[in-house]
Amino acid sequence: MIGAADVAKADPDGYTLLLSGNASNILAPAFTSKPLIEGVKDFTQIAYLGGSPVVLVVHPSLPVKNYADFVEYVKKSPAPVNYTSSGVGTHGYLFGEQLAKIEGLKLNHIPYKGGGPAMLDLIGGQVKVATITFTSVVAQVHSGALRALAVSSERRLPNFPDLPTFSELGHPDFVSASWFALSGPKNLAPAVVDKLNRQASIVLGLSSVKKQLIEQTVEVKPMSPEETTKFFEEEAAQWRPLAVALHSAQAKQ
Repeated sequence: MIGAADVAKADPDGYTLLLSGNASNILAPAFTSKPLIEGVKDFTQIAYLGGSPVVLVVHPSLPVKNYADFVEYVKKSPAPVNYTSSGVGTHGYLFGEQLAKIEGLKLNHIPYKGGGPAMLDLIGGQVKVATITFTSVVAQVHSGALRALAVSSERRLPNFPDLPTFSELGHPDFVSASWFALSGPKNLAPAVVDKLNRQASIVLGLSSVKKQLIEQTVEVKPMSPEETTKFFEEEAAQWRPLAVALHSAQAKQ
């Protein structure tokens, strides 16, 4: 959010841009009492770059083979089941809290300062459940070190055809991703915005780039600047209320 605030105050000349996203522009401002930015209105949205869905993963020692097993296991557990994410305020954290609410699950969040530390304890079995951005655990799921149970993508991922989506499992509203976009300061000239949007589309369309993004479970959707702005607004409307509510609840503890 500090870096985003610097971009928001920069000259709108097209030479200072932000790799924006739901973490910096939507969630971080909602998890502080004095946000440095208004994550949508303080910027010119240029292009959507892509996003990786949230995946529900478990340690292989957990006695569950699929999503139904997981829900049954948690509901039968006498104590709340610990789960982790990349940290408080991240998309994975909000996703886990929403999943617990909708399914009526007793889950206890174990916060970490980033996906790396969380993944280390997850692989070690200290925490056996996570709702986390898929890019953080792709290699571990491929190797069998972790078991993926469900993913928040719109459709099944090409590299994981056997992994069901939350939509297939009865949760059509659970389609979301930890996404990134290209943004600039307010009042960026339309000609500059259009040129940058076109160049971003060209790069994202390169076969070598598409191959790498698919391998990392990143889904790309070409969007115009207007569509990107609308997407920001829709994401804020969906996730900001939950983030504010969780922040308020934590402040009272």
